[in-house]
Amino acid sequence: MIELRKLASTASGEIVYTLTQKRPQMDRQTIIGKGKLQELVLQAEAYEADLIIFNHEMTPRQSQLVSEAVGIPTIDRVQLILDIFAMSARSKEGKLQVELAQLEYLLPRLAGQGKSLSRLGGGIGTRGPGETKLETDRRHIHDKIVGVKRELKAVAAHRVRNRQKRQTSEIFQIGLIGYTNAGKSTILNLLTQADMYAKNQLFATLDPLTKKWCLAEGFEITVTDTVGFIQELPTQLIDAFHSTLEESQVMDLLLHVVDVSSPDRILQEHTVLQLMKELKMSDKPILTVYNKADQIDPALFIPSLFPHVLISAKNKEGKEKLVEAIKRQLMELMEPYTLLIASDDGQRLSALCRQTLVLEKHFVEEKNSYEVKGFAKKKSRWIKK
Repeated sequence: MIELRKLASTASGEIVYTLTQKRPQMDRQTIIGKGKLQELVLQAEAYEADLIIFNHEMTPRQSQLVSEAVGIPTIDRVQLILDIFAMSARSKEGKLQVELAQLEYLLPRLAGQGKSLSRLGGGIGTRGPGETKLETDRRHIHDKIVGVKRELKAVAAHRVRNRQKRQTSEIFQIGLIGYTNAGKSTILNLLTQADMYAKNQLFATLDPLTKKWCLAEGFEITVTDTVGFIQELPTQLIDAFHSTLEESQVMDLLLHVVDVSSPDRILQEHTVLQLMKELKMSDKPILTVYNKADQIDPALFIPSLFPHVLISAKNKEGKEKLVEAIKRQLMELMEPYTLLIASDDGQRLSALCRQTLVLEKHFVEEKNSYEVKGFAKKKSRWIKK
């Protein structure tokens, strides 16, 4: 319920009253019992509410019955998340993905909504593809879904080509994953000076962004920020955002960012790991980054995932600790090499520094060459077969 409050706040909603009920099982028609429904009607009237938000996913019939009883629109957690995604989408692909998810979610809910869809609304639950599309018949919505899927396919193909380019160029790729609002964009900004939009709200980032990060040794890495996960992430969103989430599947190393100050930290970790399993990403090397250490007492911190690093992305010391932890992981994942580079082959030496992690470099006079020691990606052209 605390998370639902945060979601509503992100969607620019103001919570006027919260109602909870403990039941052995949910009411099939209205989720809450008859007595609670009467209480909901009275409280909605007393607080002059414009909208009811349920934390459970509702069937079209449940939503309709509660709306009719209370007399104001009723949405569930899924529609609220879709609404936030509609607000956050910036790129063409992001907007298409949100539109697809919303259309697929709203399609079975068209029946009996004639009255509520007869005019354009404002506020939570009305953003996105727009009511005009929903007023048309089902066939038109189906056609629209097919059209959006076709457009997404073309954008996804372009994304695949970009990924393949990065893979063939032997660039080491790091992906940021984690629960929403864990601090992924802040870490991207910390490492790459990306000037990415980072705010203390859920789903501030929707569109994946890849930036180049150059280590002090000269090694060039790409860092990709992705959409945050959330408990019970709607299936419509997983399907619609598949091409975006695929970005994480080709990474060489994943940084799992965890908000260490969250009271639900363990649950959030489990949610991310479960979603990674569903997306067939469990076999990827992961470094857990416990972020927001400035908000807890480090002496009382007990980690649950390994390998890990505890940092605060807000300070310089945090950056240093993170970079060192990443370097340790790089050395575990890469192969060591020792090469002799002729002193007049500056171009090769420069390429070696950019494409591998150089740890030692010294001039050998008798051979008129540089002896270089470091680590390179497995199957790299720098590794002698």
